[in-house]
Amino acid sequence: MIAGMYEQDFAAYMIFGLVLNFLFSILFGIYLSKNIGMQEMIESKGDKQQSLLVSLSLFVPYAKMLITLYRVAILQLYFLNKGYSHKEFWVYMTHKND
Repeated sequence: MIAGMYEQDFAAYMIFGLVLNFLFSILFGIYLSKNIGMQEMIESKGDKQQSLLVSLSLFVPYAKMLITLYRVAILQLYFLNKGYSHKEFWVYMTHKND
């Protein structure tokens, strides 16, 4: 048993969480590309690497989905509500903080 459930159930939760993550990530990517523009996103993308915690969250059910929803919340609460643009959010997410 893993976390109080059988291995098959745990694997099913992991797979369903990954499917939801990909769904939310794709929808979020489409949303950003509609508001910024695909060419503009390509030109302004930085070289920031994902943290190790984000990479390891693949193994925890729903963790990647929650990280994506956290990024959506940052976009809405910090950037859009304070008058910043979608492009400024994109630059924040893809560039290293020096």
